Amino acid sequence: MEEKKSTDEKINECIAMMRKLVSDIQGAPYPGENFEHELYRIWYEHVQKVAVDCFEYLNANFPMEKADFSKTLDNLFD
Repeated sequence: MEEKKSTDEKINECIAMMRKLVSDIQGAPYPGENFEHELYRIWYEHVQKVAVDCFEYLNANFPMEKADFSKTLDNLFD
């Protein structure tokens, strides 16, 4: 049987995932003179996977916040 995590544990895991995502984004290959397209493609695919993992974690562990966020967005565009 899977042990339920406390909200604090979920938040700490989410923070760790977001820090990893930001770190990965900051590690983007610089599009300078010797820009390597293959290196950029590898980086991009990696960052996309990490971002999807973050969103899936948020959706699974913070469903109420997702609904609140959607309402906030709807109010911005009304």
